[in-house]
Amino acid sequence: PHPPRSFREHFFHSLAPYSGPYHVGFLEIEVPVREHRHFSRIKRNGSYALKLDTVLFAVYYPADFNSDLPRSERRSLHRRSRKPLSRVPWLPRPRVQTCKGYARFFNVPYVPITAYMAATSMFTKLPALRNGRMSSRWPPAVEEGDKEEEVKQESRNDLSQDTLVDGRKASESDKQDGKPKFPVIMFSHGLGGSRTLYSSVCGELASFGFVVVAVEHRDGSGARTFVNKASSGPDLDSQGLDRSPGSPENEKKHQKKGNSGQERPYYMVDYIFPKDNAQDTSPHNTRGVDTELRGAQIEMRIAEIEEAFHILELINSGKGEDVRARNLRKKGKVGASSLGLDGIDWDEWTERLYLENVTMMGHSFGGAASVQALRSEKLDWLSQGILLDAWGPATPESTERERLRKPILSIGSEAFMYWTENFERVEQICHEARDGGVPCWMTTIRGSTHLSQTDFAVLYPNWMSVLMKTIVNPKRAIYLTVHSALEFLKITLPPQQTRFKKSWADDQLLSKADPGVEVELDYRPNDKWVAARLKIPHEFRLRLKSTVKPKKDTSVPRDASGKPLKGLLSWGVGQEIWCHQRPDQGVLDRYMEENGWSP
Repeated sequence: PHPPRSFREHFFHSLAPYSGPYHVGFLEIEVPVREHRHFSRIKRNGSYALKLDTVLFAVYYPADFNSDLPRSERRSLHRRSRKPLSRVPWLPRPRVQTCKGYARFFNVPYVPITAYMAATSMFTKLPALRNGRMSSRWPPAVEEGDKEEEVKQESRNDLSQDTLVDGRKASESDKQDGKPKFPVIMFSHGLGGSRTLYSSVCGELASFGFVVVAVEHRDGSGARTFVNKASSGPDLDSQGLDRSPGSPENEKKHQKKGNSGQERPYYMVDYIFPKDNAQDTSPHNTRGVDTELRGAQIEMRIAEIEEAFHILELINSGKGEDVRARNLRKKGKVGASSLGLDGIDWDEWTERLYLENVTMMGHSFGGAASVQALRSEKLDWLSQGILLDAWGPATPESTERERLRKPILSIGSEAFMYWTENFERVEQICHEARDGGVPCWMTTIRGSTHLSQTDFAVLYPNWMSVLMKTIVNPKRAIYLTVHSALEFLKITLPPQQTRFKKSWADDQLLSKADPGVEVELDYRPNDKWVAARLKIPHEFRLRLKSTVKPKKDTSVPRDASGKPLKGLLSWGVGQEIWCHQRPDQGVLDRYMEENGWSP
């Protein structure tokens, strides 16, 4: 069963419930970093622009709702948590200020943007519960598979007491009091992004048994974010220090308590436009990417990812209560929920995370940061990466010391495929991985545009279709992204971390992808719109045709409820992805054998 829909969701835009065998929980953590510092000498308004005071991230994870638990555990959980679990708002608090940040990012007046978002998605909720209990159960498909393996094991008269799973012996660490351990994915958002903008991808992966850590970067690449100041530690002025009169919603409480006239206990970071090169993201910009700013932002992003991973280590080692005490996202703080981290049973998190063979994942500029993170020798706990429509020109060049030697899956959009410079740069990154002797896939989702892997596509499908000429169904694009990632992780993660794969769909999106299939260029836009949108021939006729209710067609993909996921055009199951690169079977076999598991 999915979380119940709120009354408002019948009138406002809503996100689709997650389709995996797990419910999804959500944590929001902001803690001071171990070392306060700034990155590069870039300044705005007389102070350093890129400063690291705290790290903020959201955790999407497999959860048990009260209905999943025995009655005795439900009573115990109710006693610990005085407030009922609530769903999480999609638009980060303070909402009006966030809308103003998006207006500034898109360079449009904030009043119409705020009004439109208030009428459509300001009250949209994620299909996830804040501070839900981490799941202690295995998916039914896994439990049944284990029972079959136990029968086979007994029939072999094996003297070992361990259970054979997927052809290997289950280690003691996999049997944490009979509870599953979960693999970890670190997620880095693109320009203008936030910790919730990719909830459709992050939450969907969590529903299939992953703990996904979505970092909200404070490097001036997001539309707007708020940094709470810690009570101790050096005070670093910020590029976006908010000294304007008035205050965000959550800050009014501070003024009522007598803080009026004092320096605010937070500061605000808006999107940083490169000096004299504001459109460095454009394919037509003759000056190219501002490598100084983007390089410094990637450096800061890697530092934030490292800090977030450190917090995971503390939680996994039984120090969750210490993290709760240091958390700055709590009642009375700007941008925080009144729940904070209250009601969480931290014992349920102890030794429940696989903190080795972690996956790095990112969209657009986050894809560029992911490549550099995977190259870093310091982040040796990362073992593979997934790039979602990566921004190739912003990715730093490799060096002899920092080269990509970890498996890569690149899932691009058709709109970005026509941006020649970007396509060739991502292709070069894939060649770098292949030269390192590791498997690499490079694919494109047909009919997709750059925002097809974000929540914007799900919440505003009509705008995506009309303005960006997106052809693929938005929910289908998310499905293809997530299930391509799951298939990739089946191959690259150790067997003990993929015991959940029995509950994953086996679409063989990668194994059946054929690089020899000719790429069609029917929807290539004019040069003016390259990377921004597609071109739809005979658009009016096609849209008129799509309004006619089609006959039942088995080639049209459907969601879990049986509803067809048809966009303006459907190529049929198995024809929705172009494959540009894939490893030979010999490369896969060699990689898996070298890492200690049988192909």
